Amino acid sequence: MPQNLFTCRVAEEYDVGSSEMYEPELLAATADFLAATAKGGRALEFGIGTGRVALPLSERGIEVCGIDISADMLAQLRRKPGADTIVTTLGDFAVADVPGEFSLVYLVYNALGNLLEQHEQVEVFRNAARHLQPAGRFILGFDTLDTATQHGVSHHYVVSADRIGQFESPFRYAWPAELDLMAELAGLRFCERWADWDRAPFTSESRKHVSVWERP
Repeated sequence: MPQNLFTCRVAEEYDVGSSEMYEPELLAATADFLAATAKGGRALEFGIGTGRVALPLSERGIEVCGIDISADMLAQLRRKPGADTIVTTLGDFAVADVPGEFSLVYLVYNALGNLLEQHEQVEVFRNAARHLQPAGRFILGFDTLDTATQHGVSHHYVVSADRIGQFESPFRYAWPAELDLMAELAGLRFCERWADWDRAPFTSESRKHVSVWERP
């Protein structure tokens, strides 16, 4: 199961500790990319968290649903304007079910890496395929880490008044070719890969990627 490290104070201060991910240009490019791919259909976010991406995507007229393992993160989402339009499910996004079909399923910001075993990550692809309508697309945004072990640790620091908070979350990085194999095992077909949400070309020098697969 994904690690549920994002509880209590960690959830309360998550947005502050991830402030660089709230840059307006980044959020606009992300939401525009996802909205264009959804083509007016429903979207499902695996690991919706506090709604960093779901809310601006919803503002673009897309019906958004989300799954997250942390009730505390979902509680933070519920406190934000516009959250009443988003339906959330508490659970493991590798197996949790949301009623209906979607034209888009997506994960962002290394959410897949919170599952530390390869077989769990394969189940995420299979669960995405189960939720997609024919020709629906699965998108994964991933910051890369060049390491032979495919494991790493994210270090989170939050400065609040006179206190500095810190916690660590281990993750598993999967190479793009490995992700393509996971998609194939789930019955999805590779469509495109970019270096970022602005559709910059993906090259050997890229430090992140946005990958898209389609349900035939």
